[in-house]
Amino acid sequence: MALISDRLSRFKPSLTVKISQIAREMTLSGQKVISLSSGEPDFDTPIHIKESAIEAINSGFTKYTQVDGIPDLKKAIINKFKNENKINYNADQITVGVGGKHVIYNLLMSTLNKHDEVIIPAPYWVSYPDMVNLAGGSVVIIETGMEDNFKISAEQLERSISKDTKWFVLNSPGNPTGAVYGKKELERIAKVLIKYPHVHILSDDIYEHIIYKENFYNILNVEPELYDRTFIVNGVSKAFSMTGWRIGYGAGNTKLIKAISKIQSQSTTNPSSISQVAAKFALESEKVFLDNWLKKFQNRKDKLINFFNSINGLKPFIPSGAFYLYVCCEGFINKKTANGKKICNDLDFAEYLLHDAKVAVVPGIAFGKSPFFRISYATSSEALHEACQKIKLSLDKINR
Repeated sequence: MALISDRLSRFKPSLTVKISQIAREMTLSGQKVISLSSGEPDFDTPIHIKESAIEAINSGFTKYTQVDGIPDLKKAIINKFKNENKINYNADQITVGVGGKHVIYNLLMSTLNKHDEVIIPAPYWVSYPDMVNLAGGSVVIIETGMEDNFKISAEQLERSISKDTKWFVLNSPGNPTGAVYGKKELERIAKVLIKYPHVHILSDDIYEHIIYKENFYNILNVEPELYDRTFIVNGVSKAFSMTGWRIGYGAGNTKLIKAISKIQSQSTTNPSSISQVAAKFALESEKVFLDNWLKKFQNRKDKLINFFNSINGLKPFIPSGAFYLYVCCEGFINKKTANGKKICNDLDFAEYLLHDAKVAVVPGIAFGKSPFFRISYATSSEALHEACQKIKLSLDKINR
């Protein structure tokens, strides 16, 4: 009898986590590695948020809480949706988990049966397909390209819907591309979804506040009739630089929330009591720091776009949101390095940069779209400048 469950064969460990771990191990061995692989803002959590957590500790708020979130945090989330998104929810429509990933995992585990299909546009966040597979569902991929700004059309969506479709995943601003769906695009997609009442929408809004020039729209802002079929996931990790605090939240119909709470009651139980207080305070406070962060992200993005455009063989996609650059490396595929090794794909390309330039990036295959690689510019300008210099030196060695 095998010790390890068969379900683990349905997916692989996260490639982004794997590359970040390799970079950390190389650093521990004495090598200087610049990691551009993880989506973690380099800014510190704002001091007023940290102080609220310290106060919670000192006041003794260190015990178990309600399984899916304390009432005060749920109230703050309800107010956030009402004030920022013009969407109304009650407390029994809110769930709080250990990060946005945890909330999505709970959702899929509590809703998917064998043969249920989940439509996912590619490129996609690495964990979507694997969580669907783990939950026993089937993944249906819609391919997009740089020529259509990595966004699906309403026609593509309709062609992908079957009688077994249960969820459609909508991530805007998106990871890894930073693509943002505009109001008109969402209206066209919503018209399709209205025609298929058995299809539910998973709206991943985690990068909602990391957006440049364009306005953010949730699909419910353009089609309120989808309210009962839409589940929104968000969190405090990106907009408040609180990745390590591990607080994500979701909003949807009461039946879904109860199912998610049931799953969570037998797994993690409640998120950290202290983190919940900090998240409540973050959501209730003015985001005065965010304008400064966005200006820095914009400046870094512009410099990186100029840099990658200057290298023959690379072509960056210009993002409208998030803090990633998705770069086409087609010009380096099937080329040879100085030691004669052939670069066959974007995984080889990423491994070459890691070991030769000592710069960690994530290959496009992790996101379902090759030949690309993703870098995160949620790190210091100094580190990005040094990384660019190292990348250029390494790429100059390749026989093109």
